[in-house]
Amino acid sequence: MEAGLLFSGGKDSALAAIMLARDYGTELNTCVFDPDREVPQVHAAATLLGLPFRKRVLGRDLLDEAVDLLLACGYPNDAIDTVHRAAVEMLAGDYAVVADGTRRDDRVPGLDRSEIQRLEMTTGCSYVRPLLGYGKPEVERLAERFFLVVYGETGSIGNGDYEQEIRSAIRARGIDPAPFFPSHHLQSLVVGRRKT
Repeated sequence: MEAGLLFSGGKDSALAAIMLARDYGTELNTCVFDPDREVPQVHAAATLLGLPFRKRVLGRDLLDEAVDLLLACGYPNDAIDTVHRAAVEMLAGDYAVVADGTRRDDRVPGLDRSEIQRLEMTTGCSYVRPLLGYGKPEVERLAERFFLVVYGETGSIGNGDYEQEIRSAIRARGIDPAPFFPSHHLQSLVVGRRKT
């Protein structure tokens, strides 16, 4: 059975990928808004895992919707959840199993139980979260065991997180995005695989 995993190139989605690949033929999917945006570092991370990679385009309209929502709310949670929901729904059209790298204690992004049930009933896919039972400390320990990881502020490393393009779109409107996002929020990028 084929599974499509939302993949940012970071430690969480990479760990979810190796867990998912034990039981499914797994393809890694990175979503961008701009069709011209290249994600070579994310593609390199997928290559390190030895799994097929696809870049998906969510489109400018969804980016504008997310930015409008963020500016109206004053915080990024609802905007990022909206983008994540659209990405999951996109994959549900192509895979029997759709997955992401969200952990037990992640607040964002996420789908609630009713959204998951609706998705599964309307598309026939299964939505799985390989890291659901894992908290941040255990994910950190396992990532250290399996990967070489670099960390940096959003935009300073070339991962495929939605936030980077959302921040750029806010800047394009002449607004400083910094007040809308948590400060000192580190993103991760897998740059190597350890021999285990």
